[in-house]
Parts: sequence; C-alpha cells; structure tokens
Amino acid sequence: MERKIKTNSQAEAQTNEAEIEQKLRPSRFNDYIGQTKVKENMRVFIAAAKKRGEPLDHVLLYGQPGLGKTTLSQIIAGEMGASLRISAGPAIERAGDMAAILNDMQPGDFLFIDEIHRLSRVVEEMLYPAMEDFAMDIIIGKGPAAKSIRLDLPPFTLIGATTRIGLLTAPLRDRFGVIHHLEPYAVADLCTIITRSAKVLEVDIEQPGAEEIARRARGTPRIANRLLKRVRDFAQVQYDGVITEEVAISALNRLEIDTRGLDGVDMKILSAIIHKFDGGPVGLDTLASSIDEEAGTLEDVAEPYLLQLGFIQRTPRGRVVTRLGYQHLGLNAPEEQMGLTDI
Repeated sequence: MERKIKTNSQAEAQTNEAEIEQKLRPSRFNDYIGQTKVKENMRVFIAAAKKRGEPLDHVLLYGQPGLGKTTLSQIIAGEMGASLRISAGPAIERAGDMAAILNDMQPGDFLFIDEIHRLSRVVEEMLYPAMEDFAMDIIIGKGPAAKSIRLDLPPFTLIGATTRIGLLTAPLRDRFGVIHHLEPYAVADLCTIITRSAKVLEVDIEQPGAEEIARRARGTPRIANRLLKRVRDFAQVQYDGVITEEVAISALNRLEIDTRGLDGVDMKILSAIIHKFDGGPVGLDTLASSIDEEAGTLEDVAEPYLLQLGFIQRTPRGRVVTRLGYQHLGLNAPEEQMGLTDI
C-alpha cells in the first residue's frame, strides 16, 4: 500500500510539472518572444496557405537545443487551426512505426518530428513519397512474390526539428519548402520571457533579478526557465520569496553558473584543454575521456556555446582554447594562443 501511494504521488507530481511546462509555452505568435524574422515569415506563409485552402508546406526548424522549436511547431499548427502529433526520430525505429503514424493522419494535420536527423534510412525513405505526393509505398510479401502497393494519404504538413542540420541527408532536406534557423536569444528577450514565466509560476521577481538570470541563460529560453525555477526555490526557502538581483546572484553562484552562463562541464572543458593539453589542440574523444563525459554531450551541448563566446576554436587537429578563454579563467594565454579569438 505504501509503495502504491508513493507511486501515485510521483505520477501526480509529474503531471503537475508537465502542466506547468505547458503553461510556460506561449500558444500564439503574439506571445512568442524573439525569432522575429521567423515569426514574420511564418505569418505570411500561413496566411497564404489559408487563402489558397492548401496545407502549409513542410517546415524544417534547426538550431541549438532549447530555442523553442517544439513550441513554435505547436503555434504554427494552432494558427492553421489543425491538430499536431508529436514524435521523435529515435522513437520511430521501423518503417511500420512510420506507416502507422502516417496512416492515422487526418486531412490538414501536422506531424512534428524532433531530432529528425536521427531517423533510420528505411524510415526516412518512407517519408519521401509521403512528403512529395501524399502517398505511402507498402511492400507486401517477401522475395520474388513481394509486391509494392501505393496508398494515398491525406494532405498533411511535416515539421522537422534538428540541432544537427549537417547530418540531414540532401534528399530529405530538399523536400522541406520552408527552412528556418533559430538564433540564440538576446538578454532583453530572455528577460521578457523570464518575467512572463515568473507570472505563470506566481513568483515575484524584480527587473534586475530577471536580467541576472537572463545573462546566465546561454541565450536559451529553456535554460532561462530552468534557472528561474531553481532561483525561485532559494528565494522561497532562504529569503522572503522575491527574486531580487542579490537573490539571483547568490542562487546562481551556488548552482555554479558563472556570469557568462558557463557551468561545471564548460569549466572542466576549458581547464582540461589548458592544464592537461597545454591549451590544445586536442581531439574530441580524448577531451571527453579526460573529463569523464560523453563526446556527444560535449559536441551537442557544451561546445556550441563555448564556440559562440569565442572561448575555444575547432582546428583540423582538434580543439584549442583562445585568448578569450584564458582571460575568462583569469590566466595569461601563451604566445601561440594570443591571436585566437574566433569572434
């Protein structure tokens, strides 16, 4: 009985957390902060599709994690007055999985596939006729007796999202009629997002406190909202519940998020390259092993931000810390690194 009560409590907590996350997501373009060019263009494409009575062309969204690709897909479907089905590349393992999803689509529906670059080749090839001709080729039987049957599909719109557009095959990428790159957010936009999220979470926040969180959020709304929730915990437990600049600085320092948004992994990367490999160059796998992290984590999560700040460079021989990276750690760069800035 005790275990059942605990399980139900955990399920309820997860449900509440999911509901909060959904409330933090804007549901209309008017509430979606940032990505101005993307919003303006999508408004035009949506209006044109509605005017012609046609489904919206397939959309590809790419950019670093946490920039709002899923949220934007929900808004696009909502603006078209259509239903949205959400899946992910790794979850669609077999052609039969994709066939079941496509066969269940209704006219005008939207299908969102996150991490679309991770689709298997056989699943990806099933998408080609579905995207171009709204048709699906099914193989019945095996060997010489096998037959291919083409089934018609209702018109639908595929929205693909990826953090690694370079891993998409050209045939798949070229079938998207609308391709948008989501850029990292400015501090001012993140501050607006944090202020809105604080209202949803029913927590009081002062402008300087919101700005401090925004400066350390790595240009990413998802990280901004995550940091806001953790700072809220400190504000409610150790202070009077109001997120001031002092509260934000204290909480973020305890979370080991520095003034530029670097966390423990980022600092380990810089420190390892400098102290273990004399500033570089060092290969990705060697670097990952030296700090006991997955190479994929470094390449997809940590490295893009360090490159954006100009703290490291990619060279043909490996990663190198730049002069700016040394300065951030309060160190003097050796002469061979003095010219490396990457910005």
